[in-house]
Amino acid sequence: MKIAFIGTYPPRECGIGTFTRDLFNSVVINNKKTGFSNDGFVVALNDFTNNYEYPEEVKLTIRQEHQEDYIQAVKFINLSGADICVLEHEFGIFGGQNGIYILPLLHRLEVPLIVTLHTLLKAPSYNEKAVLQEICKMASQIVVMSHKAIDFLVNIYDVPEEKIAFIEHGVPDLEFSVEKSKNEFKLEQKKVLMTFGFISRNKGIETVIRALPKVIEKHPNVIYLVLGKTHPNVLRHSGEEYRIFLMRLVKNLQLENQVVFLNEFIDVKDLFKYLSATDIYITPYLNEAQITSGTLSYAIGVGSAVISTPYWHASELLADGRGRLFNFNDSDELTTILMELLDNPDELNMLKHKARAYGMRITWPKTGEKYVALAKQIIQQGIVELVKKDTLFDSLILPPFSLTHINRLTDDTGIIQHAKFGVPNLKEGYCLDDNSRALLMVLMAYRQMKDVRALELSPVYLSYIHYMQNKDGTFRNFLSFSRNYLDELGSEDSFGRTIWALGYLMGNAPNDAYYQTGRLLFFNAAPNFEKLKSIRSIANTMIGICYYLKTNPMDDSMTERLRNMAHKLITEYEKNESDDWKWFESLLAYDNGILPLALLHSAEILNEDKVLEVAINSMQFLTDHTLNDNYLSIIGNEKWYMKDGERSTFAQQPIDAMAMVLMYHRAFHVTKDKEYLNKLYTSFLWFLGENDLRMSLYDFETKGCCDGFESYGVNRNQGAESSLAYLISHLTVLQAYEEFNYRN
Repeated sequence: MKIAFIGTYPPRECGIGTFTRDLFNSVVINNKKTGFSNDGFVVALNDFTNNYEYPEEVKLTIRQEHQEDYIQAVKFINLSGADICVLEHEFGIFGGQNGIYILPLLHRLEVPLIVTLHTLLKAPSYNEKAVLQEICKMASQIVVMSHKAIDFLVNIYDVPEEKIAFIEHGVPDLEFSVEKSKNEFKLEQKKVLMTFGFISRNKGIETVIRALPKVIEKHPNVIYLVLGKTHPNVLRHSGEEYRIFLMRLVKNLQLENQVVFLNEFIDVKDLFKYLSATDIYITPYLNEAQITSGTLSYAIGVGSAVISTPYWHASELLADGRGRLFNFNDSDELTTILMELLDNPDELNMLKHKARAYGMRITWPKTGEKYVALAKQIIQQGIVELVKKDTLFDSLILPPFSLTHINRLTDDTGIIQHAKFGVPNLKEGYCLDDNSRALLMVLMAYRQMKDVRALELSPVYLSYIHYMQNKDGTFRNFLSFSRNYLDELGSEDSFGRTIWALGYLMGNAPNDAYYQTGRLLFFNAAPNFEKLKSIRSIANTMIGICYYLKTNPMDDSMTERLRNMAHKLITEYEKNESDDWKWFESLLAYDNGILPLALLHSAEILNEDKVLEVAINSMQFLTDHTLNDNYLSIIGNEKWYMKDGERSTFAQQPIDAMAMVLMYHRAFHVTKDKEYLNKLYTSFLWFLGENDLRMSLYDFETKGCCDGFESYGVNRNQGAESSLAYLISHLTVLQAYEEFNYRN
């Protein structure tokens, strides 16, 4: 039997990686030693910034936020001769929102799947629940490591109980002398308390530190070892803030000689030596929401006396006298229990004996045997329904998403609006339109890909918008490179695009500071909504209002504003409509897809048949005139397309392609008709050469997008509007790709 394992893997410092390695060794390496024929390999998940020197069993790596890597990985697995695949699931190790990037891989998998769940949430978000349910649907069997997890899967995630297998977290089959271990670490004269694992705020280590002074008064030979590095995600976002807090607490309580921080990620052999030298192991986590704890399993496995707060796994694992529990964040109760155990060596030894007896039942060789038996059962019984699903589009032909050119165009004021070829044209300065588009794009990029650079750029564009707002809530548009205002009042289009970006920000803010700033700007501008005359500015503003209302649905006043604006568009449509002209004006001009797009957004909120009817009819009309020959032919802005006249072919611009991509994406959301995803993808390919000139506007060298087609060919300048239109379209394709694979 050949098994493919997917998960993080050492030398990446990750608890899931350690689990994957131990499981691989127990199923493959140990079986080979005993004469069995199991074979296998590992597909390892890389994190945001690091590449690792993996051992030979790692045959392929997946970059966490690179969706195309997941597709390449499943192709490799399907051609590898693997009989079954074992996936280690944890939300944080897979890319996309809530780890959704793993779904396309699993959908294409042609062998049975076992999924080990390391985290289960009692109150998941809609997306967290949807992603996990989809994974469980595709799994032949789901392995959990606590009985509480079975209850959650059945009653919260609606997973059939017969698909769930309970296999305890394995522990290494190692044993070290207590005396020798204490001697090795020079702890012979000490009573050793220990906590180990990645350090973060939710670990509650301060609870133990605050419990120590009274204990040490009576037992001065007590020492508390905190063994573990700061969690990589915490380190990335907060640095060593928590460790510094703990060290200051130690100093304030004058415990410098009793508390030792060992900032290391050590191998299993050394870890078990430390555990063997430990008298009492403590897990002081701050809340109940931990369904599995590998560190706790290891402590029980080595036979430690364990004290823990009553999080889910601890309550279960420490039952029947295998440990002691104390309340969350209760240092006084912990002090009492520590004193009881240190004062009563017999009771302490009884806890150790019961823990060790249980630990001998869950060693990795025994856990590995259970996985092998489960895999054989699945293969023999054929518990898998392999359904090949055709994708509407292939993400592998997309260029990698890149902010290179946007970085080039952006300084500390905002994004420069124009470029000479791929070089910023500083003479032209900045405009509100592009900084609003840029804010929308980076918010999308951070929401979908957790792109750190996108998050860094967000306040630059938001502060530009703030700088350009007038006292009456309107906006200026243009700013010179020397930061001088170039107008008193910007265009209505720039106003509408700004409201769109601010509405999206309020629905998808990465932090509260940005949300509050966006809300202030949005509502300062709100008195001007009804004053708008341009139908495109009305449409852009409607989209922003819709994003706001999706997270603030009880704002009846804003809902009525949306309704009034939608009816303004419908009135214009009815004025110009005829049997062969289903449009809002007597011409097709620029940014046309924005008009049906605004009504499609509104239809989801207003639930009015007329709004949806006009949206669909106008979208179909636009489709008939731009998408006839299996590629997008945009209405050119040389002369546009007058009713009863001839359409203009040249001066095609990227913002029109973006509007079409967004329009079809929203149409798919509203109607669930997958044909709109075909049209979305076809529209996006306009950027990459599927167009009237059969030339790519995307520049693979600069990572920018050219400004459009003229009669002479491609306009090679790569301004902000064009490059942002491309990137927003690219992100929309990736999002649609995720949604398609989720629905299939």
